[in-house]
Amino acid sequence: MFNFSLLFFFEILLISTTTTTAQPYKATDRVFLNCGSSSPSNTNLDVRWEGDQRSKFVPSNITTTSFSSTPDHLDSSVPEIPYSTARIINSSSFTYIFHVTRGPKFLRLHFYPAAYSSLDAKQFFFSVSSNGHSLLTNFSAFLAVSFLRNTHTTDARILKEFLINVNDAQKLNVTFTPSPNSYAFINGIEILSMPENLYFQATTPKYINQVTGPVIDSDTALENIYRLNMGGGQITGNNDTGMYRSWDQDNNYIYGAAIGLTPLYNNPIMYTTETPNYTAPELVYQTQRSMGNQSDKYNLTWILPVDSGFYYMLRLHFCNIIPKYTKPGQVLFTIFINNQTAEEEVDLFHWTKGSGYPVFKDYIVFVHDRDGSRSKQDLC
Repeated sequence: MFNFSLLFFFEILLISTTTTTAQPYKATDRVFLNCGSSSPSNTNLDVRWEGDQRSKFVPSNITTTSFSSTPDHLDSSVPEIPYSTARIINSSSFTYIFHVTRGPKFLRLHFYPAAYSSLDAKQFFFSVSSNGHSLLTNFSAFLAVSFLRNTHTTDARILKEFLINVNDAQKLNVTFTPSPNSYAFINGIEILSMPENLYFQATTPKYINQVTGPVIDSDTALENIYRLNMGGGQITGNNDTGMYRSWDQDNNYIYGAAIGLTPLYNNPIMYTTETPNYTAPELVYQTQRSMGNQSDKYNLTWILPVDSGFYYMLRLHFCNIIPKYTKPGQVLFTIFINNQTAEEEVDLFHWTKGSGYPVFKDYIVFVHDRDGSRSKQDLC
């Protein structure tokens, strides 16, 4: 499905809080493209979406290789922008070309599977590639949304988020290729730059149950699978630190009845050069999920369905913010990833400068494809 340079990625926010004001990151590249639209539109995120019909990003043969359309019905869970219009690709391929600065970018693709111009939602199967990376292969937004609605969400749309590094050519190409006897479509495209060291040049990941594995460098592409806010509510892009990341509640992913404690914290967090204030938004750090003094009786476990046969990177964020814990040895815990011991007897005071200092740790694990079917497995 994906070439070797694409690594699935998701980050889990465990224990951290703050009341300080995190200065938003100012993206050097900001593209919000409303596909199939002929005019600009504004959203409540204070974002201006540009229509693609007369855009500088589309190919000159746009009218012969694609057409704009509107869904026959817009679900109440779906906002009008950018989902009330779509670009339908009826040719062998269609490429958007974005001229951007070099460095890492978020690439977000918005899909609302519906009937467009008498084409049923089940008729859209296509692949997406970008700058030499195969991002989606024979993808069906209809099937993807159906799976999500049967498991963790009631939303009728799907957002696919990728992290791609742009080299000295300073172009980000996004190519849509319909599968045989099928069509491709896209509702919206976002491109935002990010700090160089946020994901690609951060800490060296720890490999789970293996000595080496893929290296996260400028030749790597990542796909974000989950971004969870532990113990708190849904966080939309306008509450992120300038990069419009969204954060989901973790409630639907917790295994069993053991959900832990979810206290709030009101003291400032002491950011560091290793964990700058754009690492995660304030609303993430204002909540936590903790086992408290019951940690000897149960584990806190999250179940995350993933595709087998791929590497996954997990980013775990921690911060000791419980007032009664003020010195080493008071908070000790073990981290298991995919039934393997990732860390034994973690003491946050050995990872940080003390109470109120956040830290994150990256891990890479391979989910084995035992029968060759690339079926879903639960990563926990």
